[in-house]
Amino acid sequence: MKNKAGNVSNDATTALPDEPEAPAPIRSSERFQSMDTLRGVAVLGILVMNIYAFAMPFAAYSNPLAMGGTDPLNMGTWFVTHILFDQKFLSIFAMLYGAGMVMMTDRAEAKGAKITRVFYRRSFWLLVIGILHGYLIWVGDILFAYAAIGMLMFLLRKRSPTTLIVIGVLMLPMANVLGALGGAYTIELRDQAIELEARQAAGDELTDSELAKIKEWNLSAAFMAPDAEDIQRDIDAYRGTYADALEYRIPVIAMLQTQGTFFYLLWRAGGLMLIGMALMKLGVLKAQRSSRFYRNMMLLGYGIGLPIMAFSAIDLYNHDFDGLYAFKTGMISNYWGSIFVALGHVGLVMSLVRAGALVALQKRFAAVGRMAFTNYLMHSLVMTTIFYGHGFNLYTEVPRFYQMGFVVALIGLQLLYSPWWLQRFRFGPAEWLWRSMTYWRLQPMRQPAGQGAG
Repeated sequence: MKNKAGNVSNDATTALPDEPEAPAPIRSSERFQSMDTLRGVAVLGILVMNIYAFAMPFAAYSNPLAMGGTDPLNMGTWFVTHILFDQKFLSIFAMLYGAGMVMMTDRAEAKGAKITRVFYRRSFWLLVIGILHGYLIWVGDILFAYAAIGMLMFLLRKRSPTTLIVIGVLMLPMANVLGALGGAYTIELRDQAIELEARQAAGDELTDSELAKIKEWNLSAAFMAPDAEDIQRDIDAYRGTYADALEYRIPVIAMLQTQGTFFYLLWRAGGLMLIGMALMKLGVLKAQRSSRFYRNMMLLGYGIGLPIMAFSAIDLYNHDFDGLYAFKTGMISNYWGSIFVALGHVGLVMSLVRAGALVALQKRFAAVGRMAFTNYLMHSLVMTTIFYGHGFNLYTEVPRFYQMGFVVALIGLQLLYSPWWLQRFRFGPAEWLWRSMTYWRLQPMRQPAGQGAG
């Protein structure tokens, strides 16, 4: 049975069998069209921001002064993407990841199957793929963190919606607290490194621990407050050979997948996963609430979030996009504003789903969402090939505004080929590999007749 939004309701599950079924990948008939559509919107929205880190040094992601053009066209591009996209679609993706845990659990329990071992095998392989993706392809990997954090958040999946929201909301500020402490430590580390380098230049012999302090600062500075030399080192690496890029990327991804996961993503992504679980239990992500509910969700999310995001953009501009300022305090407004705008985006998408608007386009986004893993990895493979030295070597050559042309082209391609692929195959290539490893057997790839993406 389908509800007004075209989603499969809980009534669609058959009576429990006499014996529990073995866990298996979710079938097309058991999916929620609303969640697939939202996931497709999210994975494509992520690319709008990720293009900056594909095409330019990572510092330029949040700092237009670092690279990418500061004329009105390019600065305007930064303002628009910062306000509407930065952290918004990653937030939606985290909520959907949490919602997926609830959906897997509910589906397994309805069939009398056990899901825990399957979930942890699934997460383990996602962790492995995230490590390979981060080290071998692109430094901006998010898969590792989602897999690791999801293993912890899974333990809370059976809590009530209220409890999940409370715990999630309490987790979120921890990233701000740790960021402030980390910012203060980094500033102190910078001052110590400057003093130690002055002593070294004067001929003093430094201890191993003092040399380690300088090395730690140089690594932190290259990421948070790079100077011209740091940026040039980045450019030389990514415009060089594959081996040059790999050597440069290893210490950065090691820091991001350890310190970045614990000090930031554990609290932000983890908190949002719990909120996503609650929204799933409350029917919000299944488009099962009223049209008025989603309209109010959209208005409240945008009404609170967009003014905060406008302040965030102006605040960073007034502080010359200083990396240490942003790390310590300046990104707090984006941190919270992005969550409200993300909820506004969710309300907008669910409103369109419930209204049956743009149905053909919705189906295309839903197909992208069903292949989100494949499409996300494709972003990295295509964009690193275009911009890195072992590909077409356009790194730093394309201004920020014109990078959006590559974004539009790849989004258009994925909206076209994803439905075509799913008319013929059950999974995207990456999804097929992931599920085959999870269930310890090769999954049937061909789509049964009459069960395509449409």
